[in-house]
Amino acid sequence: MKYSELGRTGLKVSKICLGTMTFGEQNTEAEGHEQLSYAVDQGVNFIDTAEMYSVPGRPETQGSTERIIGTWLKGRGRRDDVIIATKVTGPSTGLKHIRNPLRFTPEQIRTAIEGSLNRLQTDYVDLYQLHWPERNTNCFGKRGYKHNPDEVWEDNLPQVLQTLNELKEEGKIRHYGVSNETPWGLMRYHHLAEVHNLPRMVSIQNPYSLLNRTFEVGLSEVAMREQTGLLAYSPMAFGLLSGKYHRKQDQPGDRINKFKQLSRYNSQNCQEATARYLSIAEDYGLNMAQMSLAFVNQQPFTTANIIGATTMEQLRENISSIEVTLSQDVLNEIEAVHEAIPNPAP
Repeated sequence: MKYSELGRTGLKVSKICLGTMTFGEQNTEAEGHEQLSYAVDQGVNFIDTAEMYSVPGRPETQGSTERIIGTWLKGRGRRDDVIIATKVTGPSTGLKHIRNPLRFTPEQIRTAIEGSLNRLQTDYVDLYQLHWPERNTNCFGKRGYKHNPDEVWEDNLPQVLQTLNELKEEGKIRHYGVSNETPWGLMRYHHLAEVHNLPRMVSIQNPYSLLNRTFEVGLSEVAMREQTGLLAYSPMAFGLLSGKYHRKQDQPGDRINKFKQLSRYNSQNCQEATARYLSIAEDYGLNMAQMSLAFVNQQPFTTANIIGATTMEQLRENISSIEVTLSQDVLNEIEAVHEAIPNPAP
C-alpha cells in the first residue's frame, strides 16, 4: 500500500480508501465486515461513509452503512489504527427524511455528528465532510454555473467553519473537509480560516475518473497550491470502467442496471469513450478496472482513491490497482481519447 498526507495534518492515509455506500443496500452486514477486514489486512487504513448512506438514499436504509461499520469497529477494537471519514447531508428535496429542512446550521451539524458517532459506535471521526454545498452551484453533473440573482442563501460559511472548529476542539472530529465543491467554495473556506485563525479544510471529495476529469479545471491548482488533496469518488463510474458492460458480463444487480435513476454514466458519449479506453487496456494487456484506478492513483493532486465493490473479487482487483503503474505510452493514448471525448460524465 502507498500512503499520502491528509492536507497539512501530518496524518497518513492509504492511497486506496474503502468506499462503503453499498453496505446496507447491495451488501449485507456480514459482507461489509468481510470487505472491511480484508481491506485493512491489505494496508488500507482509510474508510469513507456518510450519514445518508446506503445509496440510493431512502428512509428504510438511511444510516445503515454507518451502523455496519460501527458493529465492525466494536467487534474489532483498535479504533486508532483506522481513519474514519463521514459526511453531513446538504440540502436535498429527496432526503427530507433525514432532517427537514436540511441546512448547515450549528444545530443540524451537531445533530448529524451525534447521530453518526452513535451509529459508528465511536467517540470521534477523523474527517468530517460537508456532503455538498448548501448554496446553488454546479455539481452532480451540471457543467456550468448559472447564477440565480433571486437565490435566497445566507452566506453562512463563516458560521459553518466555526461550528466545525468547535466540534474539533470538543474532540468529536479531528479534521474537516468539503465534498462536491467548487474552486470558489474551497478558496472561500481557506480565506475564512486565515482571517479567523481557524484550522483549514484538509481535503475535497469530488468525482474523478477517466470519464470525468473536470477536477483538473480550476480545482487541481487549488489542491496542489493549497495542499488540499482530492479524495476521488466514482473512479470506476459505477462499474462502467471495468469493461464488464461492454463485454456483456454485467448482471441485473450491477449498479447501472439496478438503479436506472442514477443516470450519470449512461450517455452515448460515456459508452463510446469507455469502449475506446477498453481497447487501450486490451492492447496493452491491462486489466481495465486496474487501468482506470491506476490513472486516478497516479495524479499528483490525488490524496486517496475511493473504491467501492459489491463482491470480494472486485475488492481484491481494485485494491491491487495500487501495484499498477501506467506507462507514458498508455497515458498518451488515454489523453487522446480524452481530447476526442472530454468529460462525458461531469
